[in-house]
Amino acid sequence: MDSGNSKVLEAQRLYGRLETSIFARNFDSARAFLNQLKVKLTEFSGLPPLYRHTSTQVEELKLARSILEQAVLLSVGTEDQESFELHFLQLKPYYTDTRHLIPPSNFEYIMLGLNLLRLLVQNRIAEFHTELELLSPEALKNDCIKIVVELEQALMEGAYNHVLRSRKVPHDSYNYFINLLAKTVRDEIAGCSEKAYDFLTLDDAKTIFKFTRDQDLMTYISEEHPDWEIRNRCVYFQKVKDFSLCKEIPSLQLINQTLGYARELERIV
Repeated sequence: MDSGNSKVLEAQRLYGRLETSIFARNFDSARAFLNQLKVKLTEFSGLPPLYRHTSTQVEELKLARSILEQAVLLSVGTEDQESFELHFLQLKPYYTDTRHLIPPSNFEYIMLGLNLLRLLVQNRIAEFHTELELLSPEALKNDCIKIVVELEQALMEGAYNHVLRSRKVPHDSYNYFINLLAKTVRDEIAGCSEKAYDFLTLDDAKTIFKFTRDQDLMTYISEEHPDWEIRNRCVYFQKVKDFSLCKEIPSLQLINQTLGYARELERIV
């Protein structure tokens, strides 16, 4: 067995341990195996950017792609969005530049959908649409992509109920970003509710915020809006509204000052 094959086999054994650790949510071990694999990948000359043709290039490319896919999943599991972006950028060339060298990955659409979902959660809408335009018609029809496109459309239309409605995700890793998106939407609904109502009954609040249990609503309020007051099975926003009124900009005074400045400028001219 030549040295190239032995290096690939050794890396494949490590990859098996990485995959098992992530599946078992043993993230400390997974990080350790991933770091070892990154060192192993530096020994493969068939990978980008060199793309040297060797007897093991195909196996090297497939293995490197799989390792980076697991690295993205590990980033989701550890809720590390910075690491996600780094690993996805490293992974992307394996979906665009190696199609003529290796067969497609079963994880490709999952990874592309996850990245779109991340951009949506981070409110990077321009980048979201740029990435969307680069996808093939086949990719756009895939459930992993369609669910994210539908979420973006619902957000743009203000159809928050659609965002909060329970749905079947194409992969468990989507839950992390969808939960973040749901929290952002609930915060937006909370801001509107504070301005629109003096209070809501707990049942109405559950309906608006799309919670099925009183406890879930109570937890959300205690963690995100401790200034709200709960009594007699109602949520009161009046304290928040009173506070907001104190902080409002004195608009009449500001208008008078602006008109005064305009008159002074007119005299000068």
